[in-house]
Amino acid sequence: MTYWLEHAWLGTHVESGVTVEVADGRITAVRTGTPTPPPGAAALRGLTIPGMCNTHSHAFHRALRGTVQASDFSLPGLTTAHSHAGSPPQQWGSAMEGTGRAPDSFWTWREVMYGVADKLTPESYFQLARAVYAEMALAGITCVGEFHYLHHAPGGSRYDDPNAMGEALIAAAADAGIRITLLDTAYLSAGFGDPPNRHQLRFSDGTADAWAERADALKGREHARIGAAVHSVRAVPAGQLGTVADWARERRAPLHVHLSEQTAENDACRAAHGRTPTQLLAERGVLGPRTTAVHATHLTDEDIALLGGSATGVCMCPTTERDLADGIGPAVALQAQGSPLSLGSDSHAVIDLLEEARAMELDERLRTRTRGHWTAAALLRAATADGHAALGWDDAGTLAPGALADLTTIALDSVRTAGPLPRLGAETAVFAASAADVRHTVVAGRQIVRDGVHTRVPDVPTALADSIAAVRG
Repeated sequence: MTYWLEHAWLGTHVESGVTVEVADGRITAVRTGTPTPPPGAAALRGLTIPGMCNTHSHAFHRALRGTVQASDFSLPGLTTAHSHAGSPPQQWGSAMEGTGRAPDSFWTWREVMYGVADKLTPESYFQLARAVYAEMALAGITCVGEFHYLHHAPGGSRYDDPNAMGEALIAAAADAGIRITLLDTAYLSAGFGDPPNRHQLRFSDGTADAWAERADALKGREHARIGAAVHSVRAVPAGQLGTVADWARERRAPLHVHLSEQTAENDACRAAHGRTPTQLLAERGVLGPRTTAVHATHLTDEDIALLGGSATGVCMCPTTERDLADGIGPAVALQAQGSPLSLGSDSHAVIDLLEEARAMELDERLRTRTRGHWTAAALLRAATADGHAALGWDDAGTLAPGALADLTTIALDSVRTAGPLPRLGAETAVFAASAADVRHTVVAGRQIVRDGVHTRVPDVPTALADSIAAVRG
């Protein structure tokens, strides 16, 4: 297959008239100076960049979009945000203690999230994830890191296939035409020293050794790779963190961990262990160049030095972090200390990696009241090559011979993007375009999205609506 790119971002600059040749799912040649499409080439008009990578996803959270933004959010049969059912554990305190109602916060959002998780089956999760991954393809995302902890049936009983839920996600990505790294997640406790609550029984294998035994049965395939995750330091006892880290290290697999998203987690970790979550992870051998910390919002200077000094990556999820009122993480300082940055849509309040890239810069501008912390090229690298590297796809994220043939084409003639010169295409993509401007998506040389239409899931809105309705029951 041959593709002709009207304009292409080649990592440092935009080149017009680029021909990309593909064989066996990989780029075999990149030729510049071709002002018109060669005979037989498929023309991709607009700005083509490497396929984007969504480094952090919880697919089932997509069912919460819109619902949890309401002032009195609820789902049928679930407690609303304005009851105390969603408050954090007593020892973590309440931001609105004495006001007569629980705070509308991460903790109240989490209670509604549990209600969605309770309703999913392998069959319904496949349908929902297939629609969500198809939405990602429409947004130009060619690879997703699925932080997967919904392992078992309600009450914690095992399915006949203990990995039925994970296999549903792998199959959903295949159907939607994108790559996946399944980050199988150890989630063993409700908090420091607390057993899983009734919702979390679905998440827990009991011990890290039992988690490892189940995760061993997962196998990668052409479109899928297997990684590991520690849900958080509150969800995996300190004495078992090393088991998860060793499992990933022995397999040279990526290892991800939610880190310091909430100040309550930091306070509880200090109370239990006398140190920050980052310090605890460092002591237990979790940090390192194959590890990615997700969020890393509330860090000390020592935490930042530990993460950067160990080359631990950091995945920022700005649209979720602002939706849940988490705060703005120290991304500039982390990168300066040596942590590569990647991007994720996490809870899928929106699915738009261009918005995540833009938000990282614009949030930092609000925090510091200065501009220009990252170039457009650096933000695109976070959305492409660095995200793929965090998920174990080091051979993706560039337009170069030998790389996986994953491409995303962004329109330069929409109401958002019309006007700037093509040579400013990277700036236009990051600071003006949105997922709605993605025109084509190519994975392994095959066109998955053509002229804004998914070739395998032609009616993605209906697929989303139907699968979400099934979960809400």
